[in-house]
Amino acid sequence: MAATQLLHLLQFASPQLPIGAYSYSQGLEAALQQGLVHDAPSAHAWIARQLHEVVARWDAPLCWRLMQAYTQRDAPAVAELSERAIASRDTAEFRAETVQMGYSLARLIEELGIADEGALAMLRQDDTAGEVPLVSAYACAVAALGIPHEEALLALLFAWAENQVLVCVKSVPLGQVAGQKLLLALRPDIEAAALCAQSLAEHELSNWTPGLSQLSMRHEVQYSRVYRS
Repeated sequence: MAATQLLHLLQFASPQLPIGAYSYSQGLEAALQQGLVHDAPSAHAWIARQLHEVVARWDAPLCWRLMQAYTQRDAPAVAELSERAIASRDTAEFRAETVQMGYSLARLIEELGIADEGALAMLRQDDTAGEVPLVSAYACAVAALGIPHEEALLALLFAWAENQVLVCVKSVPLGQVAGQKLLLALRPDIEAAALCAQSLAEHELSNWTPGLSQLSMRHEVQYSRVYRS
């Protein structure tokens, strides 16, 4: 991996990217409210299970396919996968999350001028209603910057796990050192999730997570909350 590619990846996978990732917990705040997550072991169990059963079997495989589609300039595949990404969000908060961050990243890509007109045309085809899923915008940036797909997928998964750990550090609460220990302990899970996402056949993809969806719906009416999902 060339230094330029690595630097591009570090920038676009960073939690400092101005797309608002820090403001979402993806159901974790509701799990904290319900007492399902309350200490370091339960936080590890929650994040690892969501990583394996949700992210590795749906979001990550979609992103893997989208990176390939953008690289191959396969506009119909980009449109179909992007539509599936949005349609899979079965609560208002989950849908708003991917649409808001996807829209922000798409605008950032355009303003930074990192993608050519062909890539932007594929990205814009999702934008008729202002709804670009995050995985599509991220895949567009990866293809435009020539970042290797395997590393880009690992970075996406690490950024997701890091954000979940930060929620736990702030809200369980865990100490900073405990948070870093938790992130280190999740390394094998992140690697396994990346391999799973790359190997799943089309019929094996699944976003069947009724428990998480119920937590998200409870979060929509939760009395006191810090995060938007």
